[in-house]
Amino acid sequence: MKPTFAQALKFWWTLGWISFGGPAGQIAVMHAELVERRRWVDEAGFLHALNYCMLLPGPEAMQLATYLGWRLHGLRGGLAAGVLFVLPATLLLALLSWAYLRFGALPVVGGISLGLSAAVLALLLQAVIRLGRRVLKRGFARMLAMLALIGLGAGLAFPWIVLGAALLGLCAGRFRPGWLTVELHQDASPSLPGTGRADPGKRRALMLAVALLAAWWLPLLAVRAALGADSTAWAQAVFFSQAAMVTFGGAYAVLPYVAQLAVEQHQWLTTGQMMVGLGLAETTPGPLIIVLEFVGFVGGWQHPDLASPLASALLGAVVTVWATFLPSFLFVLPVAPWIESLRDRPLLAAAIGGISAAVVGVIVNLALWFGLHLYAGRRPAEIVLITAVALLAWFALARGRHVLAVVVVAALAGGLWQVSGA
Repeated sequence: MKPTFAQALKFWWTLGWISFGGPAGQIAVMHAELVERRRWVDEAGFLHALNYCMLLPGPEAMQLATYLGWRLHGLRGGLAAGVLFVLPATLLLALLSWAYLRFGALPVVGGISLGLSAAVLALLLQAVIRLGRRVLKRGFARMLAMLALIGLGAGLAFPWIVLGAALLGLCAGRFRPGWLTVELHQDASPSLPGTGRADPGKRRALMLAVALLAAWWLPLLAVRAALGADSTAWAQAVFFSQAAMVTFGGAYAVLPYVAQLAVEQHQWLTTGQMMVGLGLAETTPGPLIIVLEFVGFVGGWQHPDLASPLASALLGAVVTVWATFLPSFLFVLPVAPWIESLRDRPLLAAAIGGISAAVVGVIVNLALWFGLHLYAGRRPAEIVLITAVALLAWFALARGRHVLAVVVVAALAGGLWQVSGA
């Protein structure tokens, strides 16, 4: 039975507060609630929409929510679902970012940050294992992962890694289909209840795409006009808009690209701050790519455009969130009427399979980068703490413990260690 718009709003708002566990957990919650419990969406339509969203850059769980919201209540439903999916995380991370910058000099906060960083290292290792088991089932896939790792180590930019992996995947799909194993759902079932396959109107879709493109860039151009082309906020607007176009594989995959430029080139924050930001992002609901808000917040605080560091930080956070998430609406809503008519195409599946294989190498690179910076220059006692917390977090995650609980316990362990004076 189709819900009222008020009922749907209540669900999307609640989902925004409970969507922990990364995209896998978020998609599982939506499937359990929308397909199995409430029966607002049928199984075939849900899986078909998921297949499409997995091919897009950006947070696939948010894009799936946006599409399903559109299916239930049209344009207003899609906009509401997408916004409410990320709004709670945006508010919480802004508060956590302020607390970190305001009180970060306190010794106990340093211990908490160390515990968070150790938990992040465990999370990265778990991500490598989970994704590797699912994706690296053929020698060709393992070769792509190794090439991605070597390419990043040689200084090749992340977007070129994605493009090269997609092209190699296409070639394999065209000439050697058996070289790449791609797990995509295939279902030719009818569309969602109450929907048809009539021509949705190309002109209307084009107008919506233009409107969303304008909504994406006009506010950012207004920032440039007000603060100048050399302002921190404008640099963040351009940088995160570019990043939004290449975020295949989720937050872990794009972080090396973000870290390389945000830390080393723009110098908006330090490596240690980036690691703390990822730990804080793990404690909030919503997509993990929300960690980019922390980058924007810290960059604005430390390189202010306005009289107040806090005002500059909030501006940086808003600009970053806008540039990161607005493109997802552009990728989904204008083409939403045609998504149901698409079918799994072997070459598209091969391209995404190539990207998925390369992402494993990218995450390995990120784990090595984080690990080297985490251990560098530490006292023996700190090395013992980091190793112990990382191992315990890894075992807890392997046994199925909730990510939020693991991260919180790791942070508390670091804080208690610091207070004890060890």
